[in-house]
This record gives sequence, C-alpha cells and structure tokens, in this order.
Amino acid sequence: MKFQIEDVTVYFPYDNIYPEQYSYMVELKRALDAKGHALLEMPTGTGKTIALLSLITSYALSKPSNPIKLLYCTRTVHEMEKTLAELRLLHQYQLRHLGPAARILALGLSSRKNLCINPAVVSAENRDSVDAGCRKLTASWVRALAVENPNIPTCQFFENYEKAASEAVLPPGVYTLQDLRAFGRDKGWCPYFLARHMVQFANVVVYSYQYLLDPKVAGIISKEMQRESVVVFDEAHNIDNVCIEALSVSVRRQTLEGATRNLSKMAQEINRFKATDAGRLRAEYNRLVEGLAQRGNLPISDTWLANPALPDDILKEAVPGNIRRAEHFLSVLRRLVQYLHGRLETENVEKEGPVAFVASINSQAGIDQKMLKFCYDRLHSLMLTLEITDTDEFLHIQTICDFATLVGTYTRGFSIIIEPFDERMPHIPDPVLQLSCHDASLAIKPVFERFQSVVITSGTLSPIDLYPRLLNFNPVVSRSFTMSLTRNCICPMVLTRGSDQLPVSTKFDMRSDPGVVRNYGRLLLEMVSVVPDGIVCFFVSYSYMDGIVNTWNESGILKEIMQHKLVFIETQDVVETTLALDNYRRACDCGRGAVFFSVARGKVAEGIDFDRHYGRLVIMFGVPFQYTLSRILLARLEYLRETFQIKEGDFLTFDALRQAAQCVGRVIRSKADYGMMIFADKRYSRHDKRSKLPGWILSHLRDAHLNLSTDMALHIAREFLRKMAQPYDKAGVSGRKTLLSEEDLEKMGDGTTNEMLF
Repeated sequence: MKFQIEDVTVYFPYDNIYPEQYSYMVELKRALDAKGHALLEMPTGTGKTIALLSLITSYALSKPSNPIKLLYCTRTVHEMEKTLAELRLLHQYQLRHLGPAARILALGLSSRKNLCINPAVVSAENRDSVDAGCRKLTASWVRALAVENPNIPTCQFFENYEKAASEAVLPPGVYTLQDLRAFGRDKGWCPYFLARHMVQFANVVVYSYQYLLDPKVAGIISKEMQRESVVVFDEAHNIDNVCIEALSVSVRRQTLEGATRNLSKMAQEINRFKATDAGRLRAEYNRLVEGLAQRGNLPISDTWLANPALPDDILKEAVPGNIRRAEHFLSVLRRLVQYLHGRLETENVEKEGPVAFVASINSQAGIDQKMLKFCYDRLHSLMLTLEITDTDEFLHIQTICDFATLVGTYTRGFSIIIEPFDERMPHIPDPVLQLSCHDASLAIKPVFERFQSVVITSGTLSPIDLYPRLLNFNPVVSRSFTMSLTRNCICPMVLTRGSDQLPVSTKFDMRSDPGVVRNYGRLLLEMVSVVPDGIVCFFVSYSYMDGIVNTWNESGILKEIMQHKLVFIETQDVVETTLALDNYRRACDCGRGAVFFSVARGKVAEGIDFDRHYGRLVIMFGVPFQYTLSRILLARLEYLRETFQIKEGDFLTFDALRQAAQCVGRVIRSKADYGMMIFADKRYSRHDKRSKLPGWILSHLRDAHLNLSTDMALHIAREFLRKMAQPYDKAGVSGRKTLLSEEDLEKMGDGTTNEMLF
C-alpha cells in the first residue's frame, strides 16, 4: 500500500498496516524533519523494522536533492540478515511502483569471518585468526615480495579485486552477507574489501553497533560516513552497556605474560632490521619527528585498528621524543608491563582514578601521561614498519597499549579496579586489573554530534526518561507506543506466593529457603500439566539455576515435570545451547511439548524468539538484579549518583526490569500469537518495581492478576487458554480496527476516523 504522511509518500509492502506502525512513522518523520534524535519504544512483534525502513527510504526518495543515508545498527548477524531480508521485500515493492527511480544500494557489513571466501583463511576457528590469515596474504609488503617471488602465497580474490580497480563495484540492489559472498565467488573478487569500499556509496548500510561505538573500529569503518545520515540503533535497551564495554579493558596475568613474549619477538625483529635494513627504522624515526601520522595514506589492506580513544580526545601533535626510536619504545613498554605485574601481586582489592594511577606509573616506572597517550599509535606504526602480519599473536601487547592510551587520555569517567580473586570463588587466585568506563555518554557522544538524526528504539525502553540522562542527550521525540489488539492475547500475572501461602522471592535471604524452591517447583509442575507446547523459564543466574534444578531433581519434582514435557537447559557453552534449542523446537513441533530453562542475562534472553507454539508461557523466577557486590558495578553507581544524580536503587531496579521485560517479551512475536507471562516474585507486587515495566505489558496487567498464589494463577491460565482457542475476527471489531487499509488512512487524512486508532 502507499499513503501520504504530510509531504512524504510512504511505500509500505503490505496491504494493511497496524495503527501503532502508522503512529511510529509519524513520530519518526517529526524527528527527521527536526534533524534531531529520537527515543521510540514499540512493543515486540508489531513490525518495528519494516516501519522504520519504509519511512526512512520513502523519506529519502521524496527528497532526491538532499539524499539521506541510513546506517542501521543491529546486535547480531542473525538480526542483520533479518533486516536485510525485510529491506529486500520493501525495495522490490518500491521498484514495482517507481521503476528505476527507486534503485538503491543496500548492504550488510560484517567481519572477515562472515565475509571471507578464501577457504584457506576462513577455516580458522576465531575472528582474530581469520583477520591475521587475511593480513598474511594481503598486506602490501607481502604482495610486493610476491611480485618478485611467485612462491609467496597471496589471496587470488583480493588480487582480482585490486586488478579490477574502479571496475569493482556492486550494481544497485539489496545484498545480504550470503549475497555478497555469492557475488564475490561469481566475479572472483574479495567480498569483504568490496563491501568496505562500497559502504561509502551505499544508501543503506546494516552493521553491528561496534562499527559506530567502538573507536578502534569506527575510526576505520565509519569515518567516511556523511553528516546527512540517519543512524538507527535497533534493540537498543542495553545500549549503555555496549558503550561502556567499548571503552573498558581488562588485564590479567596471561595478558602480561603474552605481552612479554610479544616484546621479545619485536626486539628480535628490530635487531634483524638493524642488521639488514636499518634505513627503514631510520625512515620511521624521521616520519615521527616530522609528526606525520601514518593513518591517512595506508592501503586498505594494511589498515588495522584505529586509536581506542575517541576522535575528539586524540591530540593532533607529534609523538613524544623519548618513544620515537623503536628500542626506546620497547623499553617503555617493558617498564609498563613490569609495573602492571607488580600491581597484580596485591592481596587486597584496590580502586583508584586515572589521575592517581598515571602519577603512580610516573613515579615508579618513569612513564609520563603523554607517553601513555601515544602508546597505541606508536605500536601501530612499529608493527607496520616491522611488517608484522600475524596480528592475532600480538593481541596481548595491543591490549596493554589500548589500556595505556585510555588511561593517558581520560581523567574522569573511569576507574582502575584491581581484584586479587573473583568474589564468588575466593579460593581461586585470579588477579585482574580492570580499566572500567562508567560513563556511557562518552562513546556515543561523537555519534550524536556527527549525524543529524540518531534513533534509539526497542521493545523495552521503560522507564524512557532515564535514557537521555544515561546517554546525556536531548531527544526531540520521545514516545512509548501501546499495542492495538483485536483480542487480549497477552496475559501477564504477578505471582507472590505458593499454594501454601508462603511468599516466593529470589531475595538473597530467601532464595535458598526450601519452601521457596519447592513452591517454584510446584508452580512449574502445575503449569506443565495445563499449558500446551512450549514453556520458557528464566532464572536470575546460572548458579541459581543449577542449585534449583539440583534440588528439584533430588525431591522428584523434575521427574514429575518430565512426565508432561521434555526439559532442556541453556549452558554457558554456545554449541550445547544451540543443540538444546534445536531439540526443544523439535519437541514442540512434534507435539510432545517442552520446557526450556534459561538465564535472564544469558544468550537466549537477548536474541532468540519463542513465537507461536514455541512459547505459550514464560515464567520469570525472581527479579534479575545484577550481582550487586561487583566492584565495577559499585563504582559505576557511585559515578552515576555524583554526575547524573541517578540514585543507586533507581538504576538497579531499572536495569533489572528492562532485563525481565526483555525475557518475557520473547513470547509474543506477532498479533496472531498469544502467550502468558508469570512474574514469580513478591517484589513485583510493589508499585515502584512494577511501574518500570513497558507500557504495553502494564496495559494488559489487570488488578485481578496481581498478588496471585499458584492455584489462582492456574485458574487464570486455564480460562485464558480456553478463550484463545476460540475463532476471532482478525481485522478487528467494528469501530476499533487493528489493521488499517489505504482507504482507512485516507479517511484519517480527512480527520474523520481518528478515534479508530485507540
């Protein structure tokens, strides 16, 4: 269907549209017109992605003189592929209506691991090894040697791509990662470098958050993006954590030992060069004296990671004199590694700010702040001069230089925390030194400043007013949408006690109480006997899940549960979990029914959908608070309180409830779906906790469904399932439509049927 929103003709590839999709587009257009940032919360399963893509591509088509580019950031490769598939459908629809005028170039960009087609390289087990394998075949000096000696291996795909030069372009269209690989095989060109090159010409680019938020990657991939870009962070409820991870570094003993090995190897290389090609080291020294950065003019195959500090915070000056000579720089790094070794030998937990830490390095190792600040750039320059290709072997020294540059650049918003062991396993010595960032606004600030519109959207952004404070920006549009439904197909319940009237909770003083564990077991047992197909259970942590399943097993509850349904468990091993999920789906498909035990902050809670019969009920056992004794969390809470006046309790509750909402939201993935959600903890009955759930869940949470015991919840579940089994009118009862056609939208334009929306 196609319809007008003010001066923009929107092309939407389906015959009907949900009212909330229409409202979402209107708000999104307001933000684009104002060239400002937006925060939009939209219920899961209501077609958020297609609404975003339709409006932004139609907006670009309606303003051909000033084309805007869409940078769409997703969290996982699976989400990236899903987004590109939706975009392809939309693009075909636009082509049918507009012909060649609607042509766009859209592509997904991912790591070499997902795009490489050279069998010798891509067979490596992890991403760093694939990157290093690629460098060994494509680095400019390797290729220069291969010209003289044909026995030196190079990558034929990269060579063909280079030979094609300006001919190597992607024709207009929408390319998923698989399409890029197929196109590369067909032409004999390297899809990774082709995609990297085409990103600057594409109308739509879909890639991972890190490509914009992590300065090491953003400095290379995203620096050419023009200001007239619209940036969308999808599923962005945890965006503050992603920002913090991008600027945090951990150093362990293994890191320091590896760094020492790296330094010895580099020293050998330097001595070899002195004997055979001293001119090259001298040339590097002269370059550094003149203050010529080595970044701008590198061939694309040599660009490695950019600086870990944010672009505005990097000094545009020459490298300090005392680290210009390669051997002097290595001796500085040796002293730094030695100093960090000494700091890790502590018996007590230590915490200090960057200023005190840098002063201590200066007094004990004689390394000042300016030397620290240039460590990463100096290492990069030296690795190019020494022609090092196996970057994966040098990850340890990279981590140390990464740490040094961040400590030397930032004086606030960071803490250095040294812990001799993990509190949860105090008998195992595992010292770790962490530079942890507390200010999420640091990493995202350049994105807000550089691009005209940034859209942060997800199904769970409640309470929405906390995000502008955490990320330190002013949105022009901030809205939370509800879900328009023809029938009440969501049934949330708050369960506070078992059938024996004992309260249930995962509070620390109650969680191991046998009564609570037994009541949780009885609740699941009652539910498996009445709920068909799949049930998903979320626990607050792996250790709690292990303990509870163990107790259920000993008391025979697990055996009873398994008479009704098969049980599958998420573990910390990705392969095992994937296998468990596959078998869970097979058990649901063949009608046997299954229960999936999962963890609120695990892999399954984030990206896996349990739509239709894969999830008819989700039980959230407890409130998934973070581990509140974590030193890093405590330091962050202190910083939030002092800088943004956010109280500790408010932040912890907000964080736990967005996680809980994310877990229970897995069960509804479309309007034809139905499902129940049980929040099993007495703390959910308190208004301050419950009010932080998203509006679309709260609007279905009736007073009669609060403060339930197990037998009352069972009664409600039976009634609900009976009601859902009845046929219903999908278009909506008269007067309140949940599917709008083109005629409905035209009438709305006249202002006649605005009441049909909500």
